[in-house]
Amino acid sequence: MAEVVVPPLVTGRLRLGGWGPAEREALAALNADPEVMRYFPSTQDRARTDQLLQRIEQSFAERGWGLWAVTPVATGVCIGFVGLLAMPDGVPGAGGVEVGWRLARSGWGQGYATEAATAVLDHAFGPVGLAEVWSMTAVLNLPSQAVMRRLGMELHTRFEHPALEVGSPLRPHVVFRTTAQAWRGRRAPGGRVPA
Repeated sequence: MAEVVVPPLVTGRLRLGGWGPAEREALAALNADPEVMRYFPSTQDRARTDQLLQRIEQSFAERGWGLWAVTPVATGVCIGFVGLLAMPDGVPGAGGVEVGWRLARSGWGQGYATEAATAVLDHAFGPVGLAEVWSMTAVLNLPSQAVMRRLGMELHTRFEHPALEVGSPLRPHVVFRTTAQAWRGRRAPGGRVPA
């Protein structure tokens, strides 16, 4: 595959970019951390991380968007990803686009997920031209739901994720949604900017 172009996004504290060797290593470590992955069915080994990276690059090559590597400018060390991905079949919003994130413990509690997701949503509703964006997580994942609310996303519904086993505590999910119109209203002068 030819070199994949990842449009850089920059915020006050973060650089969102592509996946070089250092970013790939950081993602492998992140995916192997049981604490980071506690709201997922399992950790991911290097082979699964490499498959994820292949899908990320394919998404950027085909659509011009995907999951950006997130690096705080102050440290220069990748702490995970924030970006856009296709909503899977069988869930509310299927066929649409989701904003999602996964950060290392070193990036928790500092507002990085909200800051990076704000840049991604600006891109989604600007150059990409999406009309709406979804976000979903396990009911148990209160930290991610807090980010969704800080972004001004509204709870759409609760559902049972079809890819997870019946009886799994992670199967109950919630899905949030926002529209381009609502986002522009929040980002306009005088609108409530995510904090």
